[in-house]
Amino acid sequence: MEHAEGLERLRGDLDLIDELLLDALRARIECCVRIAEFKREHDIPMMQPHRINFVQERAAQYATEHNIAPAFLRNLYELVIAETCRVEDLVMSGSGQ
Repeated sequence: MEHAEGLERLRGDLDLIDELLLDALRARIECCVRIAEFKREHDIPMMQPHRINFVQERAAQYATEHNIAPAFLRNLYELVIAETCRVEDLVMSGSGQ
């Protein structure tokens, strides 16, 4: 029974980490909404390729520094960036989320 309890405790830790990760993703999207609103108000184009490159490079550097597969973080950030671009486009077009 001790092994099962230990495993459940570790899974509980993982569940808390997942919740933090999901909260961080939600906060990132909310920040992107504020950025889109600012861009719309100041007539700034939605696409900022230099910023996308910066974010991707920062993730790759993080991967290297923390022994995480760079391809994994690159793929993850491609998904995150695609979603935030989708949301920004909706906000800037006035369609909402």
